[in-house]
Amino acid sequence: MKKQFVLTVAESKRLIAKGVAALPQVQRAMKEGIVAVAPGTTNGYVLQELWGEKFELARYRSGVTTPEASGYVKLHPDLIPDVVFVKGKVDKELDRATCIQKMGHGDIYIKGANALDYIGDVAGILIGHPVGGTVGGSLPGIIGKKIELVIPVGLEKRVDEDINDLHHLASTGEFEGSVPNLWPVTGTIVTEIEALRVLTGVDAYLYAAGGVDGAEGSVRLLVEGTEDEVKEATELVDSVKGEPPYPL
Repeated sequence: MKKQFVLTVAESKRLIAKGVAALPQVQRAMKEGIVAVAPGTTNGYVLQELWGEKFELARYRSGVTTPEASGYVKLHPDLIPDVVFVKGKVDKELDRATCIQKMGHGDIYIKGANALDYIGDVAGILIGHPVGGTVGGSLPGIIGKKIELVIPVGLEKRVDEDINDLHHLASTGEFEGSVPNLWPVTGTIVTEIEALRVLTGVDAYLYAAGGVDGAEGSVRLLVEGTEDEVKEATELVDSVKGEPPYPL
């Protein structure tokens, strides 16, 4: 059986967050190990799903992209400190950097992305910090200690070029104004497709995108599965429908 769904950007973020929280390795690490959730717009939703607490999403983010007319967007005055779970409980002594020292194989580090080469299974993270920001500080330990990097990212962030080529393009030559670099990263990428699969068992395919009147950036998904799986997917999508746009 087949069915289609249209998801706004905010609805996709909520769906992806539910998918990340349902990953078997994430559930295991929440019970037995360490799960670090780096600040970010999609990760705010992930944190809500893992923590079971609601809060203003703008309190758990870093950089954002907004319309030029919006001007400079300041950080929320009441930011939530970095959240690191140790056996399901928040360890207030750890942050996105220091947690790496305590983590090891089987633990989970969750970091969002700004670009996605879905076919190549590579994500890209914009880097504005002179020494690499969160990625620069954490990636060596993640790789060296075989920590699983989970990357929640919506299909709206797909790019056509090889992200490694885009990284090279953004790091060489002459520039006018500020041009952040794009750091290629690999890991467990979770889009709407993976979220639907892990939560309901359906196969999902992106077959159109975009819209107006609040559906800008939306994705149109075709799902295929058994009658029960499609019914379950319908109930899941219904549960995220009406998710309000991300607030600043």
